[in-house]
Amino acid sequence: MKKILLLLLILANQSPLFAGEGMWLPLFLEQLNEKDMQTAGMKFTAADIYSVNSSSMKDGVVLFGRGCTAELISPEGLLLTNYHCGFGQIQTHSSVDHDYINNGFWSQSMKEEIPCPGLTVTFIIRMEEVTERVLHAIPEGASEAIRAASVKVVSEEISKDAIGNTHYDAQVKSFYNDNRYFLFVTEQFSDIRLVGSPPVSIGRFGGDTDNWMWPSQAGDFSMFRIYAGPGNKPAPYSAANVPYKPRYYFPISMKGIQPGDFTMVYGFPAVTNEYLPSVAVKSIVEVTDPTLIMIRGKKIELLNKAIASSDTLRIKYIAKKDRISNGWKKWQGEILGLKKNNTIAKKEAEEQDFRSWAAKGRQQDFIWVLDSFELAYRRYTPLIRASIFINEAAFGSELLNYVKGYDKLADTSSLASRKALALTFDASVDGLFNDISIKVDKELLASMMQLYFTSMDSSMIPVELYKLNEQYHGNFSKAANDIFNTSFFADREKLHSFLRGFNSKKIKQLKNDPLYKLARAFDELAQTKINDQLADVKNEIAILNRKYMSGRLLMAPESISYPDANSTLRVTYGKVEGYVPRDGVQYTCFSTLDGLIEKEDTASSEFHVPSKLKALYMSKDYGPYTVNGTVPISFLASNHTTGGNSGSPVINATGELIGINYDRVWEGTMSDLDYDISRCRNISLDIRYMLFIVDKFAGCTRLIDEMHLN
Repeated sequence: MKKILLLLLILANQSPLFAGEGMWLPLFLEQLNEKDMQTAGMKFTAADIYSVNSSSMKDGVVLFGRGCTAELISPEGLLLTNYHCGFGQIQTHSSVDHDYINNGFWSQSMKEEIPCPGLTVTFIIRMEEVTERVLHAIPEGASEAIRAASVKVVSEEISKDAIGNTHYDAQVKSFYNDNRYFLFVTEQFSDIRLVGSPPVSIGRFGGDTDNWMWPSQAGDFSMFRIYAGPGNKPAPYSAANVPYKPRYYFPISMKGIQPGDFTMVYGFPAVTNEYLPSVAVKSIVEVTDPTLIMIRGKKIELLNKAIASSDTLRIKYIAKKDRISNGWKKWQGEILGLKKNNTIAKKEAEEQDFRSWAAKGRQQDFIWVLDSFELAYRRYTPLIRASIFINEAAFGSELLNYVKGYDKLADTSSLASRKALALTFDASVDGLFNDISIKVDKELLASMMQLYFTSMDSSMIPVELYKLNEQYHGNFSKAANDIFNTSFFADREKLHSFLRGFNSKKIKQLKNDPLYKLARAFDELAQTKINDQLADVKNEIAILNRKYMSGRLLMAPESISYPDANSTLRVTYGKVEGYVPRDGVQYTCFSTLDGLIEKEDTASSEFHVPSKLKALYMSKDYGPYTVNGTVPISFLASNHTTGGNSGSPVINATGELIGINYDRVWEGTMSDLDYDISRCRNISLDIRYMLFIVDKFAGCTRLIDEMHLN
C-alpha cells in the first residue's frame, strides 16, 4: 500500500515538459497546464475546457465513429470532421448514378440529410482517477494472471457503480503502462446523418502525393448531424427524431491567425509509444515498418490500376486504398524521422542512466528489466514479422480473409448450430460481393501469395502454398485464377446455394473448396506457430513496460509528464509556426487557394481543380473569406497530434474555432515515438476555407446560417 501511495504522489506532482509536446488529460489542466497555457497566450481557463458541473468545451467534442474526432458547430447538432473521416459513409451512399465522391453532396434541407447506419458519436460526460481503488484490489505478490483478473473485476465494479440506472456507458482504462487508471463515463448517439461533403477533388486535393506533406491544400472536411429522441437523449434512427441540442458548440472565428498565435487541439488521439525502450524502437525501424511498407506498396500499386480502370472499381476501392496508403507513407516518414533524431541512441543513453540509478540505489527490482527487454525482443521481432505477413499478405485478399471465418462452420459439431451459422453467413454474402470485385481480389490473392512465398522462411510457409507453387511452377497468377474459377466462394449465387438449406453433407464440400483449404492452411499456421507465442511475448513485454515505467517514475518523475495516447480525450497546445525540414529549406505557416491553382494538373486526378472552384478563383468571388487577395486553406502549428486527432477542433486564444486538424508533416511522423519540437507540426484546415466552400462553392448557406461566426 505504501508503494501505491508513493506512486500516486509522484504522478500528482508532474509538470509539463514544454508547450508543444504532450497529450494532456483535461481533468488535470488546472493543476498541471493552465499557467503554462495562459503564459503561451490562452485567455480562458481550464474550467472552460473541462468541467463536470457546467457546460464546457468537452461537451462540444465527440469521438466520431471508432477512430476520429468531430466538433459541434451549431445549436442544431451540426458536426464538423475531416473528409477522410467521413469518407467511408460518403462512399457507402455513392453509386455510379449518385456519385457523391466525385460530385460532392449537399443537403438543402434537414429532410435530405442521409442516415448513416452503424455510425456513432460518443461524448465524454466525466472522467475520474481510480488508480488507488484498482491497485488496492490487486493482492500483494499476485501472479500476472491474478493481477489481470483482479483489475478486470474491480474495473467492472467501478464502471457499474458509476452509471447506476442511467443510459450512460462507462469504462476504466489504464495509463502509464498499467501504473495508473481512469474511469470514463460516456454518452453515445447512433442516429447520425450525412449533411454535406465536398467533391473528392477538394476534400482530397493532392491525394497520396500530398498526404503527410506540406504545403497541403486539401479541403479535408465533411459535415454530419446528430439526431436525438425524446428528452434530447440517444435513440435509434427514427424519422421522428429531431436535431440534438448540444450542451456546448464552438463559435467560429473570422478574424484569422498569425504566426506565433496560441493554438489548442482537443480530441481523441489513438496510440503513441513515447516511452519505449531502445530495442523496441530498433525493431520498429529495422523490421516492423519496412515489412509493412513493402507489403502495402504492392497492394497500392495493384489498387491504383483498378481504380483508374472504371468508375465502379473507383467507388469500391478508393477508400480502401486510402486507408492502406495512409500508413504506408507515414511509416516511411517515421523511419527517416527516427534516424534523423538519433532516437535509438537517445534511448540507449536514457537506459544507461536508468541502470546507474538502479545499481546505486540497490533497486534490485529494476536492474534486470533492460536485459529482459533484449531477450524478449529477440523472440518478438521474428514473430511480429511473421504475423504481419499473415495478416497483411496472406489475408490481403478480402475474399480469403472472409473465408477464414468459415472455420466456425467446419468445426461446429451440432447440426442446429451449423444451420444457424449458415443463415448468419448467408446474410453477409450480398454485402461482401457488393463491396469487392472478384477480378481485383483474384489479382490481390496472386500478388500476395507470390510475395509471401518469396519472402518467408520455409518454416512459415504452409504446405498448401508449397503445393500450389509446385503445381503451377511458381505461376501464382494462374493458381489464383484456377482457385477462383473452382471455388464456390467466388460466385455469389453458388455461395448462397451452399448456405441455404444447409446440411452436414456440405461440410465435405466446404473442406474440399480450394479457397477454404488455403485460408485454413494460413490460419492453422498462425495458430500453431505464431499467435500463441506472440501473445506470450507481448504479455512479457507488457509486464516489463509496466516495471520500466514505474522505475522511471521513481527515478525522474519530471521526465514523464503526460501519458501515451489511448483514444481518450486529450488537450495539446502550441502555436502557429513553420519549420525547417532539411538544410536550406524553410516552410512558412500558411497555404492558400493560389497555391492550389498553381498545383493544378489536368493529367492527374489527384490535382484536378473543379471548374466551379476555378471560376470562383478567376472572378475573385471570395466573399468575406478573403485574406490578402486569396483564400487561406491550411496552416501549421506545433500541437502534438496523432491518428485519432483527425477532425479535432483547433481553437484560438479566446476559445473560438479556427481550424480542423487533419494531418502531420511527413518529417515529423516519428512524433508517435519521439517528439521533436523543431520539426513536428500538425496541419489544420483553416476554418475560413470550409466556410468558403460551403457558402460560395456549394451555395449551402442554410448551414452557414446555423453557425455562430465572430
